[in-house]
Amino acid sequence: MSVATEVIALLELAGERRPWPRVRALHLPPRPTPGDLRGEFCALELDDESIGLSYVLLGDTWADLTRQRPRLDLAGRDALDVARGFGGVDPLERTVGFAAVNALTRCLFQRAGFAPGSSGDSIGHLDPQPGESIGMIGLFAPLVPRITARGAQVVVVELRADLAGERDGVRVTLDASELESCDKVLATGTLLLNDTLDRMLVHTRRARSVALVGPSVGCPPDPLFARGVTLLGGSWIIDPAAYVEALLGGQPTAKAARKSALTPAQYPGWDALVERAAR
Repeated sequence: MSVATEVIALLELAGERRPWPRVRALHLPPRPTPGDLRGEFCALELDDESIGLSYVLLGDTWADLTRQRPRLDLAGRDALDVARGFGGVDPLERTVGFAAVNALTRCLFQRAGFAPGSSGDSIGHLDPQPGESIGMIGLFAPLVPRITARGAQVVVVELRADLAGERDGVRVTLDASELESCDKVLATGTLLLNDTLDRMLVHTRRARSVALVGPSVGCPPDPLFARGVTLLGGSWIIDPAAYVEALLGGQPTAKAARKSALTPAQYPGWDALVERAAR
């Protein structure tokens, strides 16, 4: 069973105990500027102000979402029905559906009075050590010096053939099996959106730590922990109105959110949260 199928089933289960809020709006960022980290995510907002994010720079996603705004006028829609699009094949429905999945997960956490802890670590608490091999799924160039400065080696698995090669102690490869030699692995939530997570995790079973990080890492944690992910690092939005205003204006959103980190030991489990939220 895919991650998408599992997370949708968990949301359906929770919705049977207590109805979900409806969609208030889908917020799209302005045209992204090449090389700028702003404008990477859309935000789906529910009537209770819960917000879920989804990456919009895969292929032509941002342009297609912008062109098809009438189709994506989701105000008043059943949020769970929108979330089911994450399990489909249409790229836009998957993108928006993933945002809805994340928004509903945030809604449940709030109802249950649960929040993940704060984190100031952009490399998923991997704590690289001299001589270790750190795997990256996708080349996160700004993070590489933080790892190599600690004496660790970096192996990057990429889809782009033009990036393959070895430079400055970093090996970029197209062969995912090279993750099997890594002590720790860092990946982003994009693996959930492009449906490559399971294919990559097959090669991370030897790793002591597997961190999945990024603003869009906000879905039900259970299927991810069950697959061997040891830490989820996301964005916990603390001021929804300010976040939306900044996103729509192409401005930094950091002041309206905090970085979060969640491990299996800190997580009570979906069933326990559903029970709390239903009281």
